[in-house]
Amino acid sequence: MPTEVSLKTRFFTESVIREMTRRALKCGAVNLAQGFPDFAAPQELKQAAKAAIDQEFNQYAITHGSPNFRNAIAEKVRSYNGIPCDPELNITVTCGATEAMIATMLAVINPGDEVVIFEPFYENYGPDVILAGAQPRYVALRDPDFSIDRRELEGAFSPNTKAVVINTPHNPSGKVFTRAELETIAALCRRYDTLAITDEIYEHIIYDGARHVSIATLPGMAERTVTISGLSKTYSITGWRLAYAIACERITSAIRKVHDFLTVGAPHPLQEAGAVALRLPESFYAELAAMYERKRAMLYQALTQAGLRCSQPAGAYYIMADIAHLGFADDFAAADFMLNQVGVAPVPGSSFYSRPELGRSKVRFTFSKSDETIALAAQRLQQLPKRVAAR
Repeated sequence: MPTEVSLKTRFFTESVIREMTRRALKCGAVNLAQGFPDFAAPQELKQAAKAAIDQEFNQYAITHGSPNFRNAIAEKVRSYNGIPCDPELNITVTCGATEAMIATMLAVINPGDEVVIFEPFYENYGPDVILAGAQPRYVALRDPDFSIDRRELEGAFSPNTKAVVINTPHNPSGKVFTRAELETIAALCRRYDTLAITDEIYEHIIYDGARHVSIATLPGMAERTVTISGLSKTYSITGWRLAYAIACERITSAIRKVHDFLTVGAPHPLQEAGAVALRLPESFYAELAAMYERKRAMLYQALTQAGLRCSQPAGAYYIMADIAHLGFADDFAAADFMLNQVGVAPVPGSSFYSRPELGRSKVRFTFSKSDETIALAAQRLQQLPKRVAAR
């Protein structure tokens, strides 16, 4: 009986982020590793989900999304992102942005293709490319401001480049790609006839006057962009697994085929509630950004007072901290120490890089937590300098 597993699985590990969550739960540490809120979802969404169940939206929706939810997505995408969108032709509803990304990869990639990924990256992108049968090509965002090295980016593109993955606002760095940076990427996409696959899940969580720009709105990019976003982060419902991919009709048709055989469809009652979420008033988004700006300040103060070196992110809800001066062997050793000796769980920075040496002096923390959780983490982090000195 064959015992060998797929060769593809030898090129990546299980999620380090989710492993840190399991370890934090086991030892009672404050989990600042995984980016999910530990506070309540909006009441109107919970009521809408309950109502949808009572109204018997309990069977399969149309595979690529319920009409009500797709119409709400189209309205939102046209008004907020500025992307023309037909709910019948351009939208695929998926089980989270994670599925939207792998469904897109499987729909557009052929053997021998290459995909450009910026690093640090959300840890799913590399495995997605490998599972789809392509070769990842990594381009480093340069410290200290995670800027693009234009020469390195141009060198990563070739006639074999099928797609480039863009995550803005960016996890883990908090970078918000500027219009000028996106125009540089778009020019390369047009030159090499390359697709842009964008993960815009944090699009409403931005600070300090930063502006979210969807690359699909730039000249020549509407037909060569797949825009991915969802409800998990904006509406604090990561467990609902509702997201979507927006693309031209030709690409959408391929994504829908793959999605159909991956998951069939996202939960129907939650899609009906999702339509309510997408039609919340503008005040909701202003309050969301203000809430996370306050939490950002709380965690930044806690980290800097604990002797960590970090800068404030322009978007998303993570802070990357430099730990080189603390004298640990690497980022995993630092994360283990914080977890076991301080009681706060971060993510080792090298898990966001293809080249571990680029992240060995970093760890990532999330502030997608209640004020009480962040305050408890801050209290525990006060012990970090003493514990490090006493090693």
